[in-house]
Amino acid sequence: MQLSFNSAPARSTRQAPVSLVELRHGDEGVLDRLDLPEDISRRLMELGFLPGSRVVAAHSAPGGDPRVFRVDGAEIALRRETAARLLLRGEHSHRAES
Repeated sequence: MQLSFNSAPARSTRQAPVSLVELRHGDEGVLDRLDLPEDISRRLMELGFLPGSRVVAAHSAPGGDPRVFRVDGAEIALRRETAARLLLRGEHSHRAES
């Protein structure tokens, strides 16, 4: 099931969608859509991964899988293959490392 606020995928001038796996530690973005089967999408939405929600990349396990993301006040660990199917809107921000 693909959930999106747009009725048709944009082509031409827009960049390719950025997925959660492309965020570095501390980066954040706004979730655009979940490109997953309906049962998995439903469960993730119950956990707070709703289109329009702000998601922050937190820490990851050694080796990078799973990764932890902060959404709706909770920290949720997702496998890389699942996080790759959660797509962000065009705008996302990088936090400066200190």
